[in-house]
Amino acid sequence: MGRSETALATEVLIGFFNKFFPLDEKEREEVRRLFSQKNVRRKGYLLQEGDVCKHYFFIISGCFKQFAVDPSGKEHNLQFAAENDWISDLHSFYSEEPSRLYIEALEPSVVLQIHHDDLLYLFINYHKFDRNFRIITERKYINFQNRILQNISSTAEERYTSFLKQFPELVNRLPNTQIASYLGITPEFLSKIRKKIVSL
Repeated sequence: MGRSETALATEVLIGFFNKFFPLDEKEREEVRRLFSQKNVRRKGYLLQEGDVCKHYFFIISGCFKQFAVDPSGKEHNLQFAAENDWISDLHSFYSEEPSRLYIEALEPSVVLQIHHDDLLYLFINYHKFDRNFRIITERKYINFQNRILQNISSTAEERYTSFLKQFPELVNRLPNTQIASYLGITPEFLSKIRKKIVSL
């Protein structure tokens, strides 16, 4: 990967941070110094069960799923993330314990990654990063909380409608099997829901 390619990716990340608490020149230099670019092939992994999650990932291009595998071997999608979004296993990242999750690329992807120790360095020395990442984490928490509430109180059709609103850019990029796993239904039932919505 070329230096200019990494520089362009880093500027995208700086632009993301600037939407919240804009960075000064010294803080921008730290981003350029501490984040590194990683290219991931389709079906490549950022994390596998049993490994310690050592990085926090910002997605420049592509799409990822975070999932767990139950004792029967069935996959359960917990999260999707695409351009200008973040993904990690925060429990493993902060506790430094082995992860129970996988993070897999659904498309050829490019991410910027920062190591656990480097992120803590930013938090301690530049409080603006602490505030920016608090916003990122709070947004993720709200999304997970809303999803749990939907699973408790919403029909499959309502959950799919909510998915369309939350991830309009991903609907045509994800196979039915992946969306169905996220919604907790079979691909066949998802196809019925889609046909019903189209016919309305």
